[in-house]
Amino acid sequence: MALRTPVNETDYLFGPSNAPIELVEYGDYQCPYCGRAYPIVKDLLQQVGHQVKFVFRNFPLTKIHPQARMAALAAEAAGLQNKYWEMHDVIYENQKRLHHTALLEYAVGIGLQMERFSADMEREDLAQKIDSHFYSGMRSGVSATPTFFINGEKYTGSWENDDLLQYLKSSFPL
Repeated sequence: MALRTPVNETDYLFGPSNAPIELVEYGDYQCPYCGRAYPIVKDLLQQVGHQVKFVFRNFPLTKIHPQARMAALAAEAAGLQNKYWEMHDVIYENQKRLHHTALLEYAVGIGLQMERFSADMEREDLAQKIDSHFYSGMRSGVSATPTFFINGEKYTGSWENDDLLQYLKSSFPL
């Protein structure tokens, strides 16, 4: 299946925007599988990051992960202060503590302006962006998290261990 909503200016990019490999992850900040995938993706980006443009899109499975949406809002609000990836990392590194007070602590820890952060957490346009990510994932065939797309095509192989890295190395000249 193909990625129905191409990467665009509303997405936060990690890595060079002109990288030959585009890796999109639909994830849920409270999902234990996404938590396991986080260090794997981080390691992959350290090894071949100059060749990869990474995009994380929110796919909060709120029925089973009630704190995932608030964590996604925290990351998006941090992004408005140019700290999206810092908040993304601290959320995954503290995945067992995603209640509101913890998210505020993380925001302080990464140096956010707190009055602005708190107000931004309530912004309707950020909630709509998360909904947009979710619905674009559904249209693209996402039914579980994490789900990866490589250069616009759904990746159906294993992401565990170094399987995803080995797939990229065997499929693209890195």
